[in-house]
Amino acid sequence: MSRRGFLAAAILWLGLGHAGVALAAEHVVEIRGNMFMPETLRIKVGDTVRWVNQEKRTSHSVLFKEPARFESERLFPGESYSQRFDKPGTVVYSCGPHPDMHGIIQVSE
Repeated sequence: MSRRGFLAAAILWLGLGHAGVALAAEHVVEIRGNMFMPETLRIKVGDTVRWVNQEKRTSHSVLFKEPARFESERLFPGESYSQRFDKPGTVVYSCGPHPDMHGIIQVSE
């Protein structure tokens, strides 16, 4: 196989995973202007969401109220927190110190 053919096959393999199954994706939610951006995010089961604090001076957290209450550590400017979603459904979250900040993750099969 030529070098170009090998490279194309490697890219295809990395993009599809084994047996043509798509690999899980990572999605980014930016925190800036006291908002989660995007506020609503649609992902698939097995995907990961990474929240990144883009503020200049303010810390935030990611607070899940259901099914079990869980809050991330405080995210200071430039820090991030990641969470993998393994079940379909709608997950509503907010910022612990700023409860008026809301976000929604819609997880589909």
